[in-house]
Parts: sequence; C-alpha cells; structure tokens
Amino acid sequence: MNENRALTPSVISDGNKTLRAIGEEYISTLCRLLTILSIFFSLQSGVALAEKKYGPGATDTEIKIGQTMPYSGPNSAYGTFGRAEAAYFKMINDQGGINGRKINFLTLDDAFSPPRTVEQVRKLVEQEQVLLLFQTLGTATNSAIHKYVNAKKVPHLFVSTGATKWGDPEHFPWTMGWQPNYQTEAHIYAKYLLQNKRDARIAVLYANDDFGKDYLKGLHDGLGQQANSLIVKEASYEFADPTVDSQIVTLQSSGADTLFIFAAPKAAAQAIRKVSDVGWKPLTFLTNVSSSVAAVLEPAGLEKSVGLITALYLKDPTDPQWEKDAAMKTWREWMKKYYPDGNTADILNVYGYAAIVGYSLHQPSAPPSTGPLQNLTAASFANPLILLIVSLAIGALFGFASNKLSRVLAKKA
Repeated sequence: MNENRALTPSVISDGNKTLRAIGEEYISTLCRLLTILSIFFSLQSGVALAEKKYGPGATDTEIKIGQTMPYSGPNSAYGTFGRAEAAYFKMINDQGGINGRKINFLTLDDAFSPPRTVEQVRKLVEQEQVLLLFQTLGTATNSAIHKYVNAKKVPHLFVSTGATKWGDPEHFPWTMGWQPNYQTEAHIYAKYLLQNKRDARIAVLYANDDFGKDYLKGLHDGLGQQANSLIVKEASYEFADPTVDSQIVTLQSSGADTLFIFAAPKAAAQAIRKVSDVGWKPLTFLTNVSSSVAAVLEPAGLEKSVGLITALYLKDPTDPQWEKDAAMKTWREWMKKYYPDGNTADILNVYGYAAIVGYSLHQPSAPPSTGPLQNLTAASFANPLILLIVSLAIGALFGFASNKLSRVLAKKA
C-alpha cells in the first residue's frame, strides 16, 4: 500500500463504504454465532448438565490437552517450551485444577519431523481423544497437521510459530496463532536498516521452509523497491544440515556488509560463531526466535555475539532493566519451585510460561451471575469446552474482519 497516497474525499468515501460493508458482514456473522451459542447453551443446560456428558477430552474431573514438541532432533532447544508448560500445568493442578478439573497434559516428542508430528497428533486425537492441542511447535510441523485438525474440528490453540499463515480463520477456524508474525518482525528490521544504513549490502541466511521464507518475504516487502539492489546474496539451509559453515563462507564472499540470520537456534549459533571465525564483521540481525542467551549466544560464544541486533516481545531474563520487575520476580520464583532444572537465563522458558499466562487458559473461579455477560461467563464454566468455543469464535470473528479489511484496502492501494 502506498503510504504517501493522499486521503482525498473519494478515498475516504470508499473507505467508509468498505468499513460499513465489513461491519454489516461482521454483525451478521456475530448474530449467527450468538444464535448458535444460545442453542448450544440451551442444549447443554437441558442435556449435558443432566447426563454429565462432555465431548472428547473433558470430564467432571479431567481436561486432557495434547501437544507435540521437538524434545530430540535439530531443534531440541525448543523442547524447554513443553517442559515449562508442563510445569505450569502442574502448578494449576496443585492449586486444585480448573474448576475442580485436573489437567492431563500429554506432550509428545516429534523430533521436529513433519511425518512424526502427523503420527503423534493422530495418536493424541484418535487414541487419547484430547480436548485440544496447545502450543504445537514448528511451522513445517504445524503445516503438516493444519488441514487434519481443522477437518476433525479439534481446537489447535496458540501454535508455537509466528508464520503468517495461522491468521486465516476464514479457512482454518480451529487454528489460532499466538506470537507476532515473522513477516512483521522482518518489516521492523527493514525499516531500521533504511533509516540507519541506506547503502547496505545485504546477505541473508534463511531456513528453507515456511519459517525462513516468511522472514525472507517480510524483508523483501519491508525494503520495497530497494530490495533487489540492496540484497546481494541469499543462502538457504535445511534443518538436517550438520552445519551452515559453507553458507556463511558463500555469503561473506558476496562482499556484503550486513547479514540477516533467519535461522533456528542451532543454526543461528553456528552462523554467529562462523562469522566471527572467518573475520567477517557485518552488521548482523538475529530473529527473536534465536535470541536466547542460554540456547544461542552462549553456545556461539558471548564474545562473538557482541553487536547483534534483534527485536523482542518478551522480557529477557538476562536484561538488567527487568531485575526488579514484579512480573519477572514472580516468574523466577515460579521457575525455582516448579521448573528448577530450567535455565533462568533462557528466554525460551519465559515464552513457555507466557504462552499460558498471557492467554488465560488458567481461569479464575466464576464470578457471581448478575447480568447477561456474567451469565454467559458463568455458563461457560459449567462445561470446559465452552471456554474454548467462545474464545475461538470471538477470535475468529475479529481475525476474519481484520483479514477482510486488509485485503480490501490492499486492492484499493
């Protein structure tokens, strides 16, 4: 979209018509949703409460949640997400669970292999009959199960990947993302570069999958028409590659003075170390997913990591500015009690904790019912599935309206 385009009366008029049309469609969709929910609540009050029957993965005493994580393989550094989340669910159970229901958290190793992910998710859905999937990790791995879980209508919540594709409630209403998307992050780096180093000669190392390509697209889009002249070399790697040394040597030989590392932790650490070892001193940008001091910078060598630039949306536990922060104090106390084997210098453990706290899977006790909204909230507590249906439906509606508006405005630009 051209940011310099003047807001003429005709453009404003078009925008109002667009917003009105989308608003009407949104209200119509919302009304249909509320009708469905009202029917659902009526059925639940007349049947579910009488017979004490729930859908798969939920009983009066248990909520069964499934997950896949790379506890082994090239991206095993991310396995600490699952361990931290398991520890948080243990804390919830120690405190009595969710309205008396204990969480049975089944987190399985997929070694970051899409075929293995498919196998493990089928086991969780068809054999274990989990209520939902939570924080399944990886762009390629989630892509492998995307159509399956939506066809099965299994809530696929807060996937642990920032790929742009997860924001598609129109086609995949059962899947919800969580973290800021990779393309947006790359836009931020591009904007910084255009403001501070307009004559940069850019080299890019990226993972050869949707994860790496999302970052690459974001960088190209962010640089705009200057992308072709500023980017002098791109090199991809596979997750199965033992090292990225050859790619770094190739990128250095291009004469680039700026490097973007769009890589997972293991490859990112290798890249940082190799850049230093060959005496190359580019201005280096590192993705937030590989910014962990414990999982990336220390293995690469802290002395070789000086001057790296990244963007974060979480509080880094190694940053002195958060030393007296109340939330970080609470997190450290929690780590000490529930995840003592976890590394408190690893921001990945902050992520695992925040993924549950930030999206309130852990709900407080239901408040007294004093009105329609409170009644809806109270009714939702009678069936653990209702919490998720409401969250999914409202999230999908806002996502639908946002995506619709973005596409319409893009066409007009």
